[in-house]
Amino acid sequence: MPHRYLLDSDTLSDLVRNPHGAVARMIARRGEDSVATSVVVAAELRYGAVKRQSSRLSTRLDAVLREIAVLPLEPGIEMHYAEIRVALERAGRSIGGNDMLIAAHALAADLVLVTGNVREFERVPMLDVVNWIASGA
Repeated sequence: MPHRYLLDSDTLSDLVRNPHGAVARMIARRGEDSVATSVVVAAELRYGAVKRQSSRLSTRLDAVLREIAVLPLEPGIEMHYAEIRVALERAGRSIGGNDMLIAAHALAADLVLVTGNVREFERVPMLDVVNWIASGA
């Protein structure tokens, strides 16, 4: 089964903190092969672990990233990024640079973005967004 869902930073972070929580239950329900994350998300979480100098957090993150596919940035993402950035700037509703890359990655790979930050990502035209953290699964 091809990937269908792209996990955002807050969702993957919730999975690291709560390995048996709502996100884990949704992954089990959907199937592990249906979820992936972006290399941008992995980089954000690695940064957080290094900044906190937490070996426990790094170990937990390593375990999760071994189980979840980490998708590289591929050609085509740059055009989605440019279109998102122009649309959001024209609307006066910009989002962070990494969030634009994550949204572009989801659009380019035709994936549903799984995030707790729905209000921000709903600004992105054509992006399908769901929240597994709030769902309580």
